[in-house]
Amino acid sequence: MSALLDVILPVFLIIGFGYLAARGGLFVDSAVDGVMRYAQSFALPLLLYRNVATLDLGAAFAPGLLLSFYIGAFSGFAFGFLVTHLVFKRPLTDSVAIAFACTFSNSLLLGVPITERAYGTEALAGNFAIISIHAPLIYTFGILMMEWARSHGKPGSSHAGLARQVLKGVFTQPLVLGLLAGFAVNLSGLTQPGFLTAATDMMAKSALPAALFGLGGVLWRYRPEGDKALIALVCLASLGLHPAISYGLARTVFHLDVDGLRSATITSAQPPGVNAYMFAHMYGVGKRVNASAVLVATGLSLFTSWAWLHILP
Repeated sequence: MSALLDVILPVFLIIGFGYLAARGGLFVDSAVDGVMRYAQSFALPLLLYRNVATLDLGAAFAPGLLLSFYIGAFSGFAFGFLVTHLVFKRPLTDSVAIAFACTFSNSLLLGVPITERAYGTEALAGNFAIISIHAPLIYTFGILMMEWARSHGKPGSSHAGLARQVLKGVFTQPLVLGLLAGFAVNLSGLTQPGFLTAATDMMAKSALPAALFGLGGVLWRYRPEGDKALIALVCLASLGLHPAISYGLARTVFHLDVDGLRSATITSAQPPGVNAYMFAHMYGVGKRVNASAVLVATGLSLFTSWAWLHILP
């Protein structure tokens, strides 16, 4: 019970505060968009930049850690895609969008604060190693699959056009740009001026509280509507299948140390983030399912994250 009260509940109280403020009309849509734009375009990229710039890359990028997490993630995609298309008979494009929600866990807004509160800042190296390739890898894969689905059966598809779409979709994201800047500083060995470090730290400290509060407003906007079976499918894949596979691989196949096991499991146990809706919105398919799944899975993760904290050493 202490893990629920001391570690997880504070994170969800901030989300709930934003949700209730939006529901009560105190946090209007334009304000929600402004807070999320600040968090996603400025503060969170600086948080990623700061942590990747100082990350011990050799120690953090353990192959077993990344394989544990991403085998679980892509297993979730395959499960979501096949069930959506073959069982629920949804079109290929809808199936890709819904499978993306089964894959894209909220590794930054929920995985980082829960891990930090449970195990301390020193336990976050594995989280940031996973996050450093999370958006580029999953977005690239998702865009490739969606473009394949859209062009399926259509002659004359342009490989050059697909490449441009992938590059644009991935490398115009502020989070990716923040990661790339962090890698550039880390690999170059450049010493950052004290005033720059101080300013970066100030903005980085505001990133997670602002993003969590804004996330509450976003969740109020995208309330659940219909498609209960598909929403349940996304919740099962993201909160059950992904962390179970990642935990099993990390513990029994790759034999990760305690910090690696914690990072892989807690990160994989998070619900789909708002990016799952944004991906569906970008292509105009699966929007209702993904928006509702983000809200429902985020609520359920309050309890599933608690369960995983009890399982982990």
